[in-house]
Amino acid sequence: MLSDDRLTDVLRSRISTYQFPLEPVSMGTVIDVGDGIVSISGLADVMVGELIEFSPQHTADTVWGMALNLTANDVGAIILGDHDAIAVGDPVRSLGRVVSVPTGTGLLGRVVDPLGRPLDALGGADDEGFLQTSTSRPIESPAPGILDRAPVNVPLITGIKAIDALVPIGRGQRQLIVGDRQTGKSTLALDAILAQHHEDVLCVYVAIGQKLSSIAQTVAIMREHDALDHTVVVSADASKPAAIQYLAPYSGCAIAEEFMSHGRDVLIVYDDLTKHAWAYREISLLLHRPPGREAYPGDIFYLHARLLERAGRLSAEKGGGSITALPIIETQMGDLAAYVPTNVISITDGQVYLEEELFHAGTRPAVNAGLSVSRVAGAAQCPAMKAVAGEMRLAMAQYRELESFSQFGTEVDQTTQTVLDRGTRLREILKQDQHDPAELPDQIALFYAVTRGYLDDQPVDKVRAFEQDFGHFLHTRRQGLRKAITIQRTLSADLEQELQETIEEFVASYSPLPAASQPAAPSARVR
Repeated sequence: MLSDDRLTDVLRSRISTYQFPLEPVSMGTVIDVGDGIVSISGLADVMVGELIEFSPQHTADTVWGMALNLTANDVGAIILGDHDAIAVGDPVRSLGRVVSVPTGTGLLGRVVDPLGRPLDALGGADDEGFLQTSTSRPIESPAPGILDRAPVNVPLITGIKAIDALVPIGRGQRQLIVGDRQTGKSTLALDAILAQHHEDVLCVYVAIGQKLSSIAQTVAIMREHDALDHTVVVSADASKPAAIQYLAPYSGCAIAEEFMSHGRDVLIVYDDLTKHAWAYREISLLLHRPPGREAYPGDIFYLHARLLERAGRLSAEKGGGSITALPIIETQMGDLAAYVPTNVISITDGQVYLEEELFHAGTRPAVNAGLSVSRVAGAAQCPAMKAVAGEMRLAMAQYRELESFSQFGTEVDQTTQTVLDRGTRLREILKQDQHDPAELPDQIALFYAVTRGYLDDQPVDKVRAFEQDFGHFLHTRRQGLRKAITIQRTLSADLEQELQETIEEFVASYSPLPAASQPAAPSARVR
């Protein structure tokens, strides 16, 4: 035990050498709050997108926010929680980091909000309510540079015949889905997610501003088709504040980037960016930013450009992963020239246009092949699909040119009538039930049959039945042919000969069922 004198010397020595660490902390004070927006005085060193912490005086709970508007006199921030707990005079502290979201394989099969808090009652959250994962990423990050990217030449099989054949999508592409309300946009994207169950592609589905019932239905369909195990659902429903809806697509993209950084291929669906633009417009108007065209702020183009440019395919040196983006945009009365649709069309690598008239006429999915385009085109198709799809595109283009003649009963020559008849059957073949993706070898065999004229003698109303019976024949009698097409993905001379013999054998023995025994008409695609 030390004596009193010795203890005094030790204390004096430690006091004389003690250094008090000075850590700069940017503090501010709330001067105005309302509608999820806070004005703060102080915070001189805060940066745009930085996470800030509110300390309400009448509650022990911490409320988070994000700085979004920097002016000479104050800082405008959005509240990522309950703004009713914040009052004028409450202290604010900047945390020196941007908003981040939990990432990693632990999110697969989960439904989370844009901040990483679970919404599916499966547990796994920490004391603050955030999902516990081994990694996290900032929701904002720079897009990969040009030298870090690889060409988009690997196909993404969506299982949707009209897209895989006429508007092909490659891994790393940004393909817009655009159309009026209730024309099947969400269903189209959901079917693409369901098709990835056999393609080793992870999926992220971002729901922005949707009804809770719609999101619950989507999750139920994914679970029913075993697609939820490879999917992360980021939900910012219509009841959530505009700030949460604004963050949703960036959070989803950060989750996808973590998978991409480990060499995985990811499909991300933004459903939809129209509501995202509405949320950002609401925030900007509350922050007193000057409105522009259609009351949107001047940086609305940059809002979506910096999001969609993060999609792409990385080079082999960077791991070879990819993010394929399917943003959804809702139009009003088919107006593709509106502000937000034209912005996103100019950013993406093509668009799938769903037409309301086709939808109500029974063509589902209601893909307008004339207005839909893929700027990657044949580079994103395997050689076998490219061979049969090229003839399909030509036949469909000729059919669209000559279709007007058939509407007026005009007499046409035999060659023109053949083009019209084959185009009519092609259009029937491209119809598809919802949540029933078609596998690649089945599509190639079917398209080969119709473009070579094997369906010319089939009545138009029996084409769908022919397709179903032919698919059953392939699955039960020609599994070897299907596997060969899947592995080779090119129509060699021997494989094409075998395919011809298979089709001829089926056509020779085919006898369609009576009309009363035919399958029911395809169910409606309504979302």
